[in-house]
Amino acid sequence: MTTYQGQQTIKQLEKRKGGYYYLKIEASIVEQFPHKRKTRLICEINNEVSYRCGLNHLGDGNFFIILAGKYLKALDKELGDGVDYILKVDPNQLGVDMPEVLQVLLDQDEEAKSIFNALTNGKKRSLIYSILKIKDIDKQVKKTLDFLSHETRKNS
Repeated sequence: MTTYQGQQTIKQLEKRKGGYYYLKIEASIVEQFPHKRKTRLICEINNEVSYRCGLNHLGDGNFFIILAGKYLKALDKELGDGVDYILKVDPNQLGVDMPEVLQVLLDQDEEAKSIFNALTNGKKRSLIYSILKIKDIDKQVKKTLDFLSHETRKNS
């Protein structure tokens, strides 16, 4: 299965579990995705908001996707409101676009590329998100090299 659509009300986790707004995804649906719970998804809500996401354990055998407050605001929705949603398998299993500075660095530095390729997708995403927060290209390169160096030392 590459797409799934449904309707449900917006829920919220307990504060001690993060307090996130979310949409519940039944385990039977997740089992149909190509990479099961590791499948990266694109979620479209009410044909208005679309974003990339991953699945999180709900604790009862089912899963959820986080619905950020900014999306609720854009949809003019709140806790308990109903939404229509479509889940599509993200063709980019990393689930995020590669920053140009990182791609150029990996193309030029075989050792850095080897270290990067050995990382889990979650670690790769963490690196990419941390790079995207930095505006200065030189600082992005330094952050990348520091991260990869730290991962190398940690795994040695």
